[in-house]
Amino acid sequence: MRIYRNTPDDKSWLALCFMMSKKESDDKGVNVRRGLMTKAQKGWLPSGSKPGYMNDKYAEKGSKTLPVDPIRFPLIKQAWDLMLTGVYSPPQILRKLNNEMGFRTPIHKKLGGKPMSRSKIYQIFTDPFYYGEFEYPIKSGKWHKGKHTPMISREQFDRVQILLGTKGRPRPIIHEFFATGLIRCGECGGMITAEEKLQVICSHCKTKFASRNKTACIKCKTQIENMVKPTLLCYVYYHCTKKRNPNCTQGSIQQKSLEKQITEVLSHIQISERFKNWAIKWLNEVHDNEVETRNASQISLQQAYNDVVKRIDNLVKLFISPQNSDHSLLSEEEFKNQKISLLKEKDNIQEKLGDVDGRVNKWLELSERTFKFACYAKYWFENGDLHTKRQILNGLGSNLTLKDKLFTPDVKNPLFFITDMKEKEDTISATIEPKEKIDLSIQLEDLWSQNYQMLRD
Repeated sequence: MRIYRNTPDDKSWLALCFMMSKKESDDKGVNVRRGLMTKAQKGWLPSGSKPGYMNDKYAEKGSKTLPVDPIRFPLIKQAWDLMLTGVYSPPQILRKLNNEMGFRTPIHKKLGGKPMSRSKIYQIFTDPFYYGEFEYPIKSGKWHKGKHTPMISREQFDRVQILLGTKGRPRPIIHEFFATGLIRCGECGGMITAEEKLQVICSHCKTKFASRNKTACIKCKTQIENMVKPTLLCYVYYHCTKKRNPNCTQGSIQQKSLEKQITEVLSHIQISERFKNWAIKWLNEVHDNEVETRNASQISLQQAYNDVVKRIDNLVKLFISPQNSDHSLLSEEEFKNQKISLLKEKDNIQEKLGDVDGRVNKWLELSERTFKFACYAKYWFENGDLHTKRQILNGLGSNLTLKDKLFTPDVKNPLFFITDMKEKEDTISATIEPKEKIDLSIQLEDLWSQNYQMLRD
């Protein structure tokens, strides 16, 4: 302990101590905020757990996660399910949650162990955290994708907001569609975009109206929150952005119709798994033959490379030799021109040498991927998620266009050849396919192997 007196030295030291203390406090604040922001960027909510989740108190500092609460997570999930039915209001759900399900808040020292409050149930039903996103810092507009286990989907959250007749908490309006940025308008060449439309059919007067930014029926004025089992509709439409030509006459098309057309295109390139296996087997046989050709080509190129290097060395020796001191044998201009020509030839051969090893393997890998794509693309598209559908559409071809509600792809060459082979495969298979199921793989493979056009493709 130090005593400061009213002297110039003591007052200076006291001011310096206050300044150092304030600096240390500010540095800690900066470090804490940086640590919390880093945690948020990693996908973990820094501000503690929400109802249904719990703090991981045994994890190391800076690595704490938000595991689900095994007791309360199912109860909160059931509350969401009740809300999604459209039959129960939040106060009714709250009573069920507290009285029938026995929900109680977690106990922390002298706090907790109490029923959920009315305000908390509304906070839960309007919190994007439960479908996997959170804002940090609050009211900063910075949203993060959480790594915690989501309780509901984004679509279910939007449905609840409609039933509540509220916009919910401010959150980024970001929709992902599988075909945006890949298809162009067939009339003006502009990009095709998509938009989601949410509609409600009033349970009282049966009026259908857009639910976005609406809290009540536009006809009978019944509050959406008070409707009993209102019909909720969600449509996705694709249409031209009309940025290139505002007068573009192309209309919109529903996503279901677009997906149906894409599936039809994929069915034209779909080959049987039996044919896919035979094709890959045949390609591997061709690859083995290509290895011999590759080795011979590599030896020839290596000899050519050694020869051009030797010619460059001889050229340099001739230019700097004593006999050429007066440049009578080889002028400086001739040396320069010949050297440029030989170096260009050397680089060309070196590039071919580097390509010999990978060329055949790349060709085989590309061919195998193409046959697998043709075999399974339709199934992947019909059963895959948004990202999978986007990959399938991107791999289908270039110059994808949409005009007069008709989807037209410019199928890439490998798939174009497979389309032609599919017709030959169907024709050959039909000639020997019996009514009873008998394994005719050997006969089919022999016929496919004898078809010159199929092997040529």
